[in-house]
Amino acid sequence: MVFWIASAVGLAIAYLLGSTPTGYLAGKLLKGIDIREHGSKSTGATNVLRTLGKWPALAVLVVDVLKGVAAIVFARWFYPWCCTLSSAATPTAPDLQTLVPWAVCLAGLAVLLGHGRSIWLNFTGGKSAATGLGVLLAMSWPVGLGAATAFVVTLALFRMVSLSSMLAALTAVALVCGLEQPLPYRLLVIAGSLYVIVRHRANIQRLLVGTEPRLGRSLGST
Repeated sequence: MVFWIASAVGLAIAYLLGSTPTGYLAGKLLKGIDIREHGSKSTGATNVLRTLGKWPALAVLVVDVLKGVAAIVFARWFYPWCCTLSSAATPTAPDLQTLVPWAVCLAGLAVLLGHGRSIWLNFTGGKSAATGLGVLLAMSWPVGLGAATAFVVTLALFRMVSLSSMLAALTAVALVCGLEQPLPYRLLVIAGSLYVIVRHRANIQRLLVGTEPRLGRSLGST
């Protein structure tokens, strides 16, 4: 019982890590504005770039990536530690080896959900691409590095952050399915990538009609 209660607490902590509203705080601290009322209305680094400039955007990007990293690192430490709380009520060592990847999977989903649906912002937020990259890097660095490479190459060619983020998500799915990864990690990457793409549905509509802004241009630019 102690293990399962502690596990629920761990998921709540991962969610709260993700829900830290980095972009919103940057807007309030630097310009006294609610960034959700400007640009794309997102709290992610791209909208921070359009609204506040490159250095605040870089800071938000780094922190958002680190949120994903922190959630996975925390899960890998926290769940084995839970098993030391009460040896009579916790899973055995073989069970723990099976449970920890699933716990990491759930923590990854929780941090993504927290970033996109922050409890501090009435369940609004960013599109979870940067936080998702942090999850990938901490969970499986080859998958994370491949996704980051796809993002950078696509951005260099097309200068569209939304397109780059979605192609990076699809690249992560291809890599995690092609490489030897635990089933929970594969399910996490597939579910997380679908979540990121769904969060970009407005961008997809603009891409289809040719009105999606390129990097450095506002939504109102043609």
